[in-house]
Amino acid sequence: MKENNIILHLDNVWKIYKMGEVDVPALRGVTVEIKKGDFVAIIGASGSGKSTMMNLIGCLDIPSKGNILLKNQDITKISESDLATLRGRTIGFIFQQYNLIPSMTIYANVLLPMEFLEYDDKTASEKTRKILETVGLGKYMHHLPTQLSGGEQQRVSIARSLVTDPEIILADEPTGNLDSVTGKSIMDMFYNLWKKEGKTVIMVTHDLKLAEYAHTTIELKDGQIKTINKK
Repeated sequence: MKENNIILHLDNVWKIYKMGEVDVPALRGVTVEIKKGDFVAIIGASGSGKSTMMNLIGCLDIPSKGNILLKNQDITKISESDLATLRGRTIGFIFQQYNLIPSMTIYANVLLPMEFLEYDDKTASEKTRKILETVGLGKYMHHLPTQLSGGEQQRVSIARSLVTDPEIILADEPTGNLDSVTGKSIMDMFYNLWKKEGKTVIMVTHDLKLAEYAHTTIELKDGQIKTINKK
């Protein structure tokens, strides 16, 4: 029964990059279980392996050695198209750079993940309008990203990540480009997604104050897990 509670399992995961003739390990034998409904912060100095671990957790890359199980499916053993579908339905991504398409309206940006997953037009439209209202941007849906502030653009990014109702929210330095007040409002939103809606939130950050929001903190050093702390 306990096993069903594990949404993500990294088992002896290595990621090795080739630099010419030299092998450079970015992750070295990482083993960790993340439970459904946890709020996890991955912390560590620059070069500790945080971004590499983020890409592997998000199924944007596969390990050089070891196994990653997402909802009991080994991502190294399924086809690229099945992996894309599993990733699209399970994980919502939020990036420091927002990654919005500047030529598309806010509405169109948020709608995009549902087009990839082939939602019908009516459902996609209803869900997009609803999620934009939820993040307080309903009246801006026909604006372009450049017409919004940084904090508003990050809320669009959050709306886009939530629109397909993913089980995991994966956030990479989500407040990195924001002032402290706006950053706090974004972190409060993540906290509520975790506490009230039961989402699994995994956040990569160098900011120890942000990490305090999390229930579990994983510290990386030189590509290995140094400590795991739970509140």
